[in-house]
Amino acid sequence: MSPRLRLAVNRLREHPIDGPTIDRFIDRHGSPIIEGERATFLFRGDVDEVWLRHRVVGLPDPMALERIGDSDLWVVTTVLPEGSRVEYQIEIRKGESYERFNDPLNSRLAHSPMGSSSVCAAIGYRVPEWVSPDPEARPGELVEEVVRSKALRRDQPVQIYLPARYNRVQRYPLLVVHDGPDYLAYTSMKTVLDNLIHRLDVDPLIVVFVPPGDRLKEYPNHAPHARFIARELVPLVNERLPLIDTPEARSLMGSSFGGVASLSTAVRYPGFFGSLMLQSASLVSTDIGFDHGGGPAFDPVVKFVNSYREKPVRVVDRIFMTCGVYEPLITPNRSMVPVLRHTGTKVHYTESRDGHNWENWRDGLGEGLSWLFPGPQKFVYE
Repeated sequence: MSPRLRLAVNRLREHPIDGPTIDRFIDRHGSPIIEGERATFLFRGDVDEVWLRHRVVGLPDPMALERIGDSDLWVVTTVLPEGSRVEYQIEIRKGESYERFNDPLNSRLAHSPMGSSSVCAAIGYRVPEWVSPDPEARPGELVEEVVRSKALRRDQPVQIYLPARYNRVQRYPLLVVHDGPDYLAYTSMKTVLDNLIHRLDVDPLIVVFVPPGDRLKEYPNHAPHARFIARELVPLVNERLPLIDTPEARSLMGSSFGGVASLSTAVRYPGFFGSLMLQSASLVSTDIGFDHGGGPAFDPVVKFVNSYREKPVRVVDRIFMTCGVYEPLITPNRSMVPVLRHTGTKVHYTESRDGHNWENWRDGLGEGLSWLFPGPQKFVYE
């Protein structure tokens, strides 16, 4: 912590502290306290132990907070480089009872299918402006459809995004999104598309948001899933909507296991898609000495990635890849870049100071979508 904050904390340690004094300290400094590349987390409560819980590779987890004197104020300071964004929670012990929850002193939250977490943003991090609705951007439309799939042996619901000013006499590129409902719910992807298309950063396109069935079964190199995407879904959408019917104008994307589903589908149907967007893809293998710790669910992933790394082939022209430096998957993702480039695939790889979470993937949409589908002033599909 800074000399100024350390002095304030030392004064609290050296003198009896009453409740109003602690209240004034928290009101003055807030929590977490960001000073340069240091973040100080506070907790207030009559408990026996307090920890900061997080998923930042390189930092101890749990991270113990120190009680200030005999008070109910607890504190810990850690390094948080410029531009970082961290999701975390507080864990406490009182007697034999343990409890874990969001930081009661921090109102900033991130949401996911697993619940919510508190957010600490370092100096230099900003939520991209195109995440929030732009009153000047005309909204696109989401249309719900149901596809009868022989491959999956079920009715498969999907949501189709039609861009603003959609016109059937115009032809559009296509993007298919794995974990579609989660992208809509947790990355504000419809708003992002509306804004980026309005700004001419992204070409108007049609996007199909596909929910998984059993994602742990269907996403890691599952033949029926790949057949549904390439042989059922895309032809059906192409028949009903005015698409540019060339591989160059077709793209797949997904995060985590959805990234594996995107790559494995392209491997099963080489040349059918022109590009991929892989966000924190779970591309784990055994030849890089990486212990994923994910249990049996990762066995088909490892088998697929091992096989691909042994005999890599070019299955698309371009791949946009991104991963957070604070997530365990950073090593597998870094190691896949030269493997993919060796096939002749053009790979645009970028890293963020963030973890394995939906807001990280949201923040990467602007660069990724504009690279895959550049605005009309930059690129013309043939």
